[in-house]
This record gives sequence, structure tokens and C-alpha cells, in this order.
Amino acid sequence: MKTIQFREAIAQAMSEEMRRDKTIYLMGEEVAEYNGAYKASKGMLDEFGDKRVIDTPISEAGFSGIGVGSTMTGNRPIIEYMTFNFALVGIDQIINNAAKIRQMSGGQFNCPIVFRGPTASAGQLAATHSQAFESWYANCPGLKVIVPSNPYDAKGLLKSAIRDDDPVIFMESEQMYGDKGEVPEGDYTLPIGVADVKRSGKDVTLVSFGKILKEGVKAAQELEKEGIEVELIDLRTIRPLDYQTIFDSVKKTNRLVILEESWPFGNISTEITYQVQNHVFDYLDAPIEKINTADTPAPYSPVLLAEWLPNFKDVIKAVKKVMYITK
Repeated sequence: MKTIQFREAIAQAMSEEMRRDKTIYLMGEEVAEYNGAYKASKGMLDEFGDKRVIDTPISEAGFSGIGVGSTMTGNRPIIEYMTFNFALVGIDQIINNAAKIRQMSGGQFNCPIVFRGPTASAGQLAATHSQAFESWYANCPGLKVIVPSNPYDAKGLLKSAIRDDDPVIFMESEQMYGDKGEVPEGDYTLPIGVADVKRSGKDVTLVSFGKILKEGVKAAQELEKEGIEVELIDLRTIRPLDYQTIFDSVKKTNRLVILEESWPFGNISTEITYQVQNHVFDYLDAPIEKINTADTPAPYSPVLLAEWLPNFKDVIKAVKKVMYITK
């Protein structure tokens, strides 16, 4: 095992897969000459050349469409967005072409493409650059959605995404690219659609994913000092979602808190809440609590941003609420 940064894990996954399969290429803004906006493709232009690591104009609709079309001629593109906020310009290509081409062609075409880049907030980037898009894309049949929380998962899941024969949305975070973690030096993949139990506990189930999971880790560590055992589940994959791991945990702990960095209406935590009450309602000893951002566009002010984002104190409060601890 070697300790590397999140951005290095992404670069390794792409490079290893491109060495294995010459039909894979990377395309997006600043991915080549600049080594990636967040240096997640550092060195790849030198190794693979400008036919396989391709800088594009600022035209997400254009290069997203080129990527989708190229899958029908035998290629397996990786399309990088500088942020998924910019993917809104190309969302028609993702939703109406990539996600639907298998069905619309009667199975004659599949679309092995990965759309990757940062999602959600990243500091003082204000309202139009701080949106979480996991639930947007997970709402569309035909897409798989992955949101890793650490370098090990990022590399293993990205390799699986690149090898997948269907379109995959792979979401990262600008605030995680410098995160470090142990990653195997040999080839490995992780299965899409399987959650990871980060820590076991008997008192409360806490479900989260992506960079906001760090706040869940902090909360679990603090609660442990008070004798409260939190079972922390990292979803890793949003679609397909590993409901069974959540159900099994709730059967054990009888309480559920969901931590998600997104607006509170119609999101992943809403879906989990419905599925849990529908399948394991009789095991619940308290109403489910979900923790989201404030129901407003992201503010620019750091003071307001701190109030807008969930944090570990919010998690501690929610855990104590479902445990009926009033002090």
C-alpha cells in the first residue's frame, strides 16, 4: 500500500485503464496542457499524446456530445467537467442521449462513457458553483452514479466505472483532491452498487457519502467518548443504491440518521427515508432524521456558508434526538 492524494488516485485509475485499453481516451477543459484543472490528469498528455488526452473549447454540450457519439464507433471516453455545475450546459447529451441510447436503439448500441468532475460546495464559490447534483442524475434511469469519499475507493470505483458498458456519473470534490489515503500499488477494482460500513456500532445507523462523510466521522468519534456507538455507512454508489446494507444496519441499531450535502427537497436522503420506512419500519424506535444544507442557494459569505453547510455538531444533535437524549 502507498499513501497518495485523491487526485493521484484518479490519475492512476485513468492511466492504468488507458494502458490496458486503447479505445479509452480523456477529453475536457484543461485536461492536457494544464494537467487538469485540479491536476487530476498530471503527466497523462506526455504518456498518451494529444489524440487520447484532448483539450477542448469551453463547450460542454459540444464535447459531451462528441463523447457520446464516439461510443457508437467503439470508443470508451472519459469526459471531465471542471465542475458538474458546468455540466448543466451539456445535460441534454447526458440525459437524452447517453442514458437512453441503449433503450432507444433496441439494444443495438450501448454507451460506455464516464462523466467525471467535482460536485457540491467547495468554499467561497457562491450560488452557481456550489450545487450538489447526485440526486439530479440518480433520478434518470440508465445512469449509474458514484460519489467516493477517499482515494482508495476513488481509484477502485473509477476503474470499475471505466470498464462498465453503461454511462457512469463519477462525482468528486475540489476540497478532496488533496486528501491522502492508502491505495494498493497493484491493479484492483471495487464493485459498483456496494456500500461500505466504515465503522460498526449498535446504537445508531449513520448513512452518508462523499466529502460530507468526514463530518459524520468526526461526530462518531465525539459520540464514542460519550459511550454512543455509531454505525457509519458510506454509500459510495448512489445508483444503484445498496439498500440492503442500510436495512441490515437499521435492524441492528433501530435508529437512522442520514447526512447529505444537498438541498432538503427530493434528494438521496428522502429516497432512503422512504425505502427504510417501507421495508424495515417495525425495527425503528424513533423517527428518521435527515441532515441537509439550508434550503437556499449557497451563500458567498464564509459566515453564512458555515451556517448553510451541515457539520458534525448537527450530526451529534440528530443522533441524540433519535436516542431521546435531552441533555
